[in-house]
Amino acid sequence: MARVRVSTTVDEGLLERARGLRASQPDSVLLDQALAALVANHRTMEIDQTYGAYDRQPLDTADAWGDLESFRSASS
Repeated sequence: MARVRVSTTVDEGLLERARGLRASQPDSVLLDQALAALVANHRTMEIDQTYGAYDRQPLDTADAWGDLESFRSASS
C-alpha cells in the first residue's frame, strides 16, 4: 500500500487518550486505525440507509411479484 505523509494539528487530549490505548504503536498506526474506522462507519451508515427503504414500505405491500411478508412466511 502506498503511504502518504500527513502533517496536521489535532486535539492534544484526544491524541493522548488514543496514545494511551495503543501505547506501543506509532502515531501513524493510530491514524491508519482512525481512518479505517471512519470509512467502515460511513459504509455501515450507507448500508443502513439502503435498508431503510424496507422501513418506509410495509412488508405486506403488494407489487408485481407479491409481497415480502408472504414470501418471508413461505420461506421459513
